[in-house]
Amino acid sequence: MNYRALGRTGLKVSEIAMGCEGFVDKSYEQVLEFVDKMEELGINCVDLYTSNPEVRANLGRALEGRRDKFILQSHLCSVWENGQYLRTRDINKVRAGFEEMLRLLNTGFIEIGMIHYSDALSDWREIVDGPVMAYAQELKAAGKIGCIGLSSHNPEVGQAAVDSGLVDVLMFSVNPCYDLQPANEDVEQLWAEAAYAHQLVNMDPQRQALYESCQRQGVGITVMKAFGGGDLLSQYSPAGLALTPFQCLHYALTRPGVACVMAGARTAAELEQCAAYEDAPDREKDYAAAFAAMPKISWEGHCMYCGHCAPCPRGIDVASVTKFLNLAKAQGEVPETVREHYSLLPHHAGECVACGTCEKRCPFSVSIIKNMKQAAALFQH
Repeated sequence: MNYRALGRTGLKVSEIAMGCEGFVDKSYEQVLEFVDKMEELGINCVDLYTSNPEVRANLGRALEGRRDKFILQSHLCSVWENGQYLRTRDINKVRAGFEEMLRLLNTGFIEIGMIHYSDALSDWREIVDGPVMAYAQELKAAGKIGCIGLSSHNPEVGQAAVDSGLVDVLMFSVNPCYDLQPANEDVEQLWAEAAYAHQLVNMDPQRQALYESCQRQGVGITVMKAFGGGDLLSQYSPAGLALTPFQCLHYALTRPGVACVMAGARTAAELEQCAAYEDAPDREKDYAAAFAAMPKISWEGHCMYCGHCAPCPRGIDVASVTKFLNLAKAQGEVPETVREHYSLLPHHAGECVACGTCEKRCPFSVSIIKNMKQAAALFQH
């Protein structure tokens, strides 16, 4: 298992993480099987958005004696009321729900206190200007949560949260179909048939800007909906063809800022299949050919960081140079962290001899030579 830094939090999370769907409607023995499998596979990060007390209690019991081996991303504002889940900003309910969460999980703290599900800017303003953010900061100061997160499907809300400086982790929906769609406060529109009825061209610029902002500002992204609820793995995918789990995982993990993908595995065997991504050959992870063949989608001219341009005869890591170039261009200047990461590359854009080998290999017709010239000028080597 590979591990990545979760932004500026100081945490190291496994690239493949565990979504909590697999714990729902399961007995303690089945949850224990999941936790055993996670420990065996080296999966150390778990999302717990559900407020179901039985799920929380089962997980807390299964973690006994090994709590320190796992990073919990558990959600504030997700409570259980009248036998069902409720998202709330009522601070009294939020407080009671968090204390119940700690008790059921049998723990004194949560590594990531994730403010649950904000897709409207008005809701984000209510969070940040009201008692919810103040309570999250209170919990952080008291050591009951290690860092503050926000879950969202809307890049406008995500950007506002990142720019506020208050959020260390963003849980965001990342997949090659959602990434085509413009910001919307209604998550259902991301998957509406009408949204894919016309030709779609390249990633929505707000989504790309959000991922780049997260990488620049040290906000770690934990990915949800990488498989689009399973739809992307089906022939009925809005992309027009079925993708594989490895392709979806690789797409998400090659976006800027992403630290891990929450796999919504329903069985321990499915979780093991997702973890097999780590040892899969590059050809099984490669999404470029599939993306280039999507009948309703064009990625022409857009670098997908897929690596098909390699190997460069001069040894330049073209995908990384392009990513750092895009990060700097989006900022309008060269952030110090981006400059440092660029300087650590063994070969730089200034070494490009414009042979064009990379452009011949690129499935998306990216103007790589032009990008290398821009990067050499911007970074001055």
